[in-house]
Amino acid sequence: MSITNTLPIRFPKDLAPQLIVVVDSEEEFDWSSEPNRDEANVSAMTQIDRIQEIFDAYEIKPCYLVDYPVVDKLEGYSPLQNIFNKGKCEIGAHLHPWVNPPFNETVNHHNMYPCNLPKNLEMQKLKKLTDKIEGVFKQRPVIYKAGRYGFGANTTQILKELGYQIDLSFCPPVDYTKDGGPDYSRTHAEPCWLDYDKSLLEIPVTGGFVGIAGRFSRHIYHIADQLTQFKLPAILARMGIVDRLMLSPEGFTAHEHIKLTQFLYSQGVRTFTWSFHSPSLVPGFTPYVRNEKDLQQFLDSFQQYFDFFFQQLKGTASTPIQLKTQMEQL
Repeated sequence: MSITNTLPIRFPKDLAPQLIVVVDSEEEFDWSSEPNRDEANVSAMTQIDRIQEIFDAYEIKPCYLVDYPVVDKLEGYSPLQNIFNKGKCEIGAHLHPWVNPPFNETVNHHNMYPCNLPKNLEMQKLKKLTDKIEGVFKQRPVIYKAGRYGFGANTTQILKELGYQIDLSFCPPVDYTKDGGPDYSRTHAEPCWLDYDKSLLEIPVTGGFVGIAGRFSRHIYHIADQLTQFKLPAILARMGIVDRLMLSPEGFTAHEHIKLTQFLYSQGVRTFTWSFHSPSLVPGFTPYVRNEKDLQQFLDSFQQYFDFFFQQLKGTASTPIQLKTQMEQL
């Protein structure tokens, strides 16, 4: 499914850039294997305070998007309750279908994307998760992010029926169709309204094609991506022609974070989303943090980027809910 931004929101050029921090708070599982419902440990959540200390130091109020294993286990949700009750974070929903009841679908790679489920089952699973979150945090979530960025044809209607106001699922400019997921290669990093009555706001993951290829970037990158055996994407990136970058400490360097931000800012983008997965806080749980050295570099990249964003770019910290309130006034 090819996805495009519906009703883009253009920001005043003199608006200070705003940073939103999003944490996909989920179970630990083998990303390279087929889904397994028995892989539902959430021990990495006990390390959340370590990263929250960095957020507090920069007066950032992160958004923790919790999936069913996290909100189903005391070990998973208790650290977040403490932060939430102090008013230091927002809580949203993150749907991993294979570990989220009801378990009516075949467990396979295709069905890891919520958008590949029948509409009624996608709805039932998200309702179960929504009710569970409300029971634990005593507040009904209004922020959603589909697991594996699996936003589909039915998702907007489902979110509206369940009372959601903000979606964070779009992942420009990545195309997941080879893997069975959506195609975000034609979306961009700017927020947009997903419906004409402006009740559902999309705040995308921050990503983009950077380089001198300009409007030809998507097409050139697509061709290069078919020739990965020749390492063509890496060659084009080194030459400055086109590079596909994401604002995430997982797989991208501080230099690339700054490069992407400066490029998008020059194009008029004023909202930026820094995102990562909670299991990366423990070595060995994700491909991005394999040992203690990787973990230290991972944590250092937060501070390096935040220093750039708040000191050099003169940005401010925001949250999904705060941004939606601001968008309604434009």
